[in-house]
Amino acid sequence: MINFLQAAGAAVQQPQPGFMQQYSFIIMIALMVLVLWLFMWRPEAKRRKQMQAFRDGLKKGDKIITAGGIYGVVKEVKETTLLIEVDGNVTLRIDKNMVVADNTDLQRQ
Repeated sequence: MINFLQAAGAAVQQPQPGFMQQYSFIIMIALMVLVLWLFMWRPEAKRRKQMQAFRDGLKKGDKIITAGGIYGVVKEVKETTLLIEVDGNVTLRIDKNMVVADNTDLQRQ
Protein backbone atom coordinates (compact mmCIF):
# COMPACT_ATOMS: atom_id res chain seq x y z
CA MET A 1 0.00 0.00 0.00
CA ILE A 2 2.79 2.41 0.89
CA ASN A 3 4.53 1.68 -2.40
CA PHE A 4 1.33 2.43 -4.28
CA LEU A 5 0.95 5.84 -2.52
CA GLN A 6 4.58 6.73 -3.18
CA ALA A 7 4.22 5.83 -6.84
CA ALA A 8 1.02 7.88 -7.11
CA GLY A 9 2.72 10.87 -5.47
CA ALA A 10 5.65 10.65 -7.85
CA ALA A 11 3.35 10.69 -10.84
CA VAL A 12 1.86 14.07 -9.87
CA GLN A 13 4.21 16.81 -11.09
CA GLN A 14 4.49 20.09 -9.25
CA PRO A 15 4.08 23.17 -11.46
CA GLN A 16 7.33 25.00 -12.11
CA PRO A 17 7.43 28.55 -10.73
CA GLY A 18 7.47 31.30 -13.30
CA PHE A 19 10.34 33.72 -13.96
CA MET A 20 9.00 36.41 -11.63
CA GLN A 21 8.44 33.95 -8.80
CA GLN A 22 11.97 32.60 -9.08
CA TYR A 23 13.78 35.92 -9.25
CA SER A 24 11.45 38.34 -7.44
CA PHE A 25 13.60 38.36 -4.29
CA ILE A 26 16.77 39.14 -6.26
CA ILE A 27 14.99 41.87 -8.22
CA MET A 28 13.63 43.41 -5.00
CA ILE A 29 17.09 43.48 -3.39
CA ALA A 30 18.60 45.02 -6.55
CA LEU A 31 15.92 47.74 -6.55
CA MET A 32 16.59 48.51 -2.88
CA VAL A 33 20.32 48.86 -3.57
CA LEU A 34 19.55 51.13 -6.52
CA VAL A 35 17.33 53.36 -4.37
CA LEU A 36 20.00 53.55 -1.65
CA TRP A 37 22.59 54.52 -4.23
CA LEU A 38 20.37 57.19 -5.81
CA PHE A 39 19.19 58.85 -2.62
CA MET A 40 22.06 58.32 -0.16
CA TRP A 41 25.44 57.35 -1.53
CA ARG A 42 25.50 59.47 -4.70
CA PRO A 43 24.57 62.81 -3.05
CA GLU A 44 26.99 62.18 -0.18
CA ALA A 45 29.84 61.45 -2.59
CA LYS A 46 29.00 64.65 -4.47
CA ARG A 47 29.09 66.68 -1.22
CA ARG A 48 32.43 65.10 -0.26
CA LYS A 49 33.93 66.02 -3.64
CA GLN A 50 32.67 69.61 -3.35
CA MET A 51 34.07 69.95 0.17
CA GLN A 52 37.43 68.50 -0.90
CA ALA A 53 37.58 70.91 -3.85
CA PHE A 54 36.77 73.79 -1.47
CA ARG A 55 39.53 72.74 0.94
CA ASP A 56 42.05 72.30 -1.88
CA GLY A 57 41.19 75.78 -3.19
CA LEU A 58 41.87 77.61 0.08
CA LYS A 59 44.37 80.44 -0.20
CA LYS A 60 45.87 83.14 1.97
CA GLY A 61 43.32 85.71 3.08
CA ASP A 62 40.24 83.46 2.93
CA LYS A 63 37.87 83.75 5.88
CA ILE A 64 36.90 80.32 7.20
CA ILE A 65 34.97 78.53 9.95
CA THR A 66 36.35 75.34 11.51
CA ALA A 67 34.41 72.29 12.67
CA GLY A 68 34.83 73.53 16.24
CA GLY A 69 33.21 76.87 15.42
CA ILE A 70 36.39 78.96 15.32
CA TYR A 71 36.32 81.86 12.88
CA GLY A 72 39.62 82.82 11.32
CA VAL A 73 41.57 84.12 8.35
CA VAL A 74 44.00 81.85 6.48
CA LYS A 75 47.60 83.05 6.84
CA GLU A 76 49.48 80.05 5.46
CA VAL A 77 48.50 76.98 3.45
CA LYS A 78 50.46 73.73 3.55
CA GLU A 79 49.68 70.31 2.15
CA THR A 80 47.57 69.05 5.07
CA THR A 81 47.47 71.99 7.50
CA LEU A 82 46.48 75.63 7.64
CA LEU A 83 47.77 78.47 9.79
CA ILE A 84 44.85 80.71 10.66
CA GLU A 85 44.76 84.01 12.48
CA VAL A 86 41.96 84.09 15.01
CA ASP A 87 42.40 87.48 16.70
CA GLY A 88 45.25 89.99 16.63
CA ASN A 89 48.44 87.98 16.97
CA VAL A 90 46.71 84.71 17.89
CA THR A 91 47.36 82.02 15.28
CA LEU A 92 46.35 78.38 15.20
CA ARG A 93 47.59 75.51 13.08
CA ILE A 94 44.68 73.27 12.09
CA ASP A 95 44.11 70.30 9.82
CA LYS A 96 42.56 71.16 6.44
CA ASN A 97 39.85 68.57 7.00
CA MET A 98 38.48 70.61 9.91
CA VAL A 99 37.48 73.54 7.69
CA VAL A 100 33.74 73.35 7.07
CA ALA A 101 32.65 76.69 5.61
CA ASP A 102 33.74 79.89 3.93
CA ASN A 103 32.83 82.82 6.17
CA THR A 104 32.58 85.31 3.28
CA ASP A 105 29.63 83.39 1.79
CA LEU A 106 27.80 83.44 5.14
CA GLN A 107 28.36 87.20 5.61
CA ARG A 108 26.79 87.95 2.21
CA GLN A 109 23.57 86.17 3.18
